[in-house]
Amino acid sequence: MKMVELAKIHGASFSYAPRPWTAGEFDSLLTSPNIKLFEQAGGFAIFRFAGPEAELLTIAVDPTYRRQGIATKLMLRGHEAAKSAGVEEVFLEVSQENPHAKSLYEQFGYEVRAIRENYYSVPDAQKINGLVMRCTL
Repeated sequence: MKMVELAKIHGASFSYAPRPWTAGEFDSLLTSPNIKLFEQAGGFAIFRFAGPEAELLTIAVDPTYRRQGIATKLMLRGHEAAKSAGVEEVFLEVSQENPHAKSLYEQFGYEVRAIRENYYSVPDAQKINGLVMRCTL
């Protein structure tokens, strides 16, 4: 996928919490070391591998492609690659206002490890907590 396509999918997936990333941000990120992009028609996931740990930086599925198992396939591919690279645990962060994502992560054994109070800003000037989740591979 091109950076513009990644930004378009991300923008359709996130209007806030977190805010959508730009094509330039994707370009900069994907040239960084240890970044792994996993693509599937209509979606993508980006992980960062660092020794025995990995972080799911973002996962996005275009709304027109949802409910087809794309996010599950992307998580499986990311976890398989992480295991092959010697990763033992994966971290991520998710808005507490995103129950669908939280449910997906729980299916993979992620548990809430910490709460980042008032981490995300939303358009009406309110704040939303971020949940730090972790799973062991």
